[in-house]
Amino acid sequence: MKIAIIGAGDVGRALGTNWAKAGHEIRYGTRTQEASDEMTPREAADWGAVVVLALPWAAAKDVSADLGTLAGKPVIDCMNPIARGPDGMGLALGHTSSGAEQVQAWLPEAHVIKTLNQVGAEVMADTSGFALRPLQLMAGNDDGAKSVIAGLLDDLGFEPLDAGDLVKARLLEPFALVWINQALMRGKGRNWAFGAMPRAGQ
Repeated sequence: MKIAIIGAGDVGRALGTNWAKAGHEIRYGTRTQEASDEMTPREAADWGAVVVLALPWAAAKDVSADLGTLAGKPVIDCMNPIARGPDGMGLALGHTSSGAEQVQAWLPEAHVIKTLNQVGAEVMADTSGFALRPLQLMAGNDDGAKSVIAGLLDDLGFEPLDAGDLVKARLLEPFALVWINQALMRGKGRNWAFGAMPRAGQ
């Protein structure tokens, strides 16, 4: 499958490397095209059958405005709308909205799926070595798009779990802060992930 990743930072490159190992074609949308697999963000978005937004939240609105309509395309939003306030790291949106719902408003003709925001780039690049397949929750309004994305999550080595419609991104984005807090603030480090443990025999 042709996967366009908008952003070539740690997360974008980790996802692209792992998907490429699974046989997918990868192109990156960047502002400066310095490698053979890089295009402008608009060119990459036009090329891809699936588009992945792997950007700093502060850049998301302006970059999204340059991508075209992305009509009918599955769009993975793996960003977290992180903001810093007097109490430290938090979310810029929450309770009555989410970053993913804002992305859907910017790209109303796309099928936005919230996922790949709940773990760090190290695990995105390599899901091996865990007792269970790392869990990756997803939320979105289009069942067909979610089916496509579930397959791509499986290709990365994650266990996909459908959380419901896009409003459930209001749960997934705070959930991501649990991982961030443990990884960065509580000393657990970055090489761990959430898992879903079934009871024996269930």
